[in-house]
Amino acid sequence: MTTRNEGYRKLNVWQKAHGLAMQIYSVTKSFPKEEVFGVTSQMRRAALSVPANIVEGYARSSQKEKLQFYSIARGSLTELEYFIDFSTDFGYLSDKQYKELKASRDEVGRLLHGFIKSLKA
Repeated sequence: MTTRNEGYRKLNVWQKAHGLAMQIYSVTKSFPKEEVFGVTSQMRRAALSVPANIVEGYARSSQKEKLQFYSIARGSLTELEYFIDFSTDFGYLSDKQYKELKASRDEVGRLLHGFIKSLKA
């Protein structure tokens, strides 16, 4: 059985991306029910795409394939950034929630940027 510190789970970037996805799922529970197939679904999909693509990239053998999936993760993270902004502007997120999500998103962005850069070195 795999422990939490093996494979992709040992990657700090994955741990933080997973935490961000968990935060998104938590805050979107309070979104209006009419958004379940709208912004809630889109936001959750983008949030899950980040750690999922890190996992998929980790499993690939070639550097080119790894970078492709990590780049997709970065794109999903940028998409999520927009959904966070939209949800705040529309009043679905409080200022406190916005600040917490933005801080988490920015941290994942920095880590992912560094992770990608280290593979290119």
